[in-house]
Amino acid sequence: MFAFMASDSSSAHSNANVSCCSRRRTCLIGLLCFFAGLGLGWFFRGKSVPRSVANPPTVIGSPSSPGPHSSSGNAQNDGTTESASVEVPMSEVLKLAEESLQHLIDNVDGYTTRMIKHEQDRNGVLQEPSEMFMKIRTRHVGGEPGQGLRAYLRFETPESAKGREVIWIEDQNDGQLLVREAGFLGSMMTAKLEPTNFLAMRGQRYPITELGLTNLVRKLIERGSRDVDNPDVRVIRTEGHPFDGKSLTLLQIQRSQPSDQPDDFSLAEVVIDEEQKLIVSFRSFGWPESEGETPPLIESYEYHDLVVNPKLTDLDFDPTNPDYTFPE
Repeated sequence: MFAFMASDSSSAHSNANVSCCSRRRTCLIGLLCFFAGLGLGWFFRGKSVPRSVANPPTVIGSPSSPGPHSSSGNAQNDGTTESASVEVPMSEVLKLAEESLQHLIDNVDGYTTRMIKHEQDRNGVLQEPSEMFMKIRTRHVGGEPGQGLRAYLRFETPESAKGREVIWIEDQNDGQLLVREAGFLGSMMTAKLEPTNFLAMRGQRYPITELGLTNLVRKLIERGSRDVDNPDVRVIRTEGHPFDGKSLTLLQIQRSQPSDQPDDFSLAEVVIDEEQKLIVSFRSFGWPESEGETPPLIESYEYHDLVVNPKLTDLDFDPTNPDYTFPE
């Protein structure tokens, strides 16, 4: 009888070990499947050919000689702007950008927006356009720079990324991204990635550390400062440019020949809401292969439905927010 009990106990112990090993194996397989799905998803998205072509540069009328800026004109919705245009110096662009930067630092603690991004990745491959809803708490809350940026992103397009959610808090989580990847596998767990990890950067031009309006304006000032006295650069200012149902200011920076500088472009377009002192859109185009061809898009960032200084709390950047879908 004792021999039978010992045998039965040994069998139960063996079954428990098998069950435990089975659970571990299942968990390990699940984790491997998740990261395989995550990696393959980012890989194929980065290598994919965009399903839509980039919008061409805005067509405007011939600029008049420098003089008073006219605010009259009719805005079109077909990529053209019918309005009075005038050539202005690069120093005017810098002045507007510097005023916008100071306004952001002094007055903008955070915002929500629907950002549409269309860009070449770091390998020069034009990606599919993507649309995402964003919540941003700036690095200068209360007008005091040096704080950690906070960001929440929810992807709406492309279809392969729909449902992806990302939270990044600069001074928490060891500076890592919290990612809920799109699809069934992505819903199984939250991945943690360094902002410059190859998976996080797959198909991207910039890391999330450079996200936001403040960084965009800083980059424009840096680039514009190099061309302030460049005779190969001219700037056309056009009033009445349509954007989100408003008539805003369009600045087109045209370069007559390559500069051999980083981020070189043949044409850049900046849309400014001068009333709010905010730059809401930036696009740059490279050099066409032959004369008469449409220049290729390098990068495009549009901030639509912009709400400045909404009531954002820590819960807006917390994966346990009941409105989010991060797995527990």
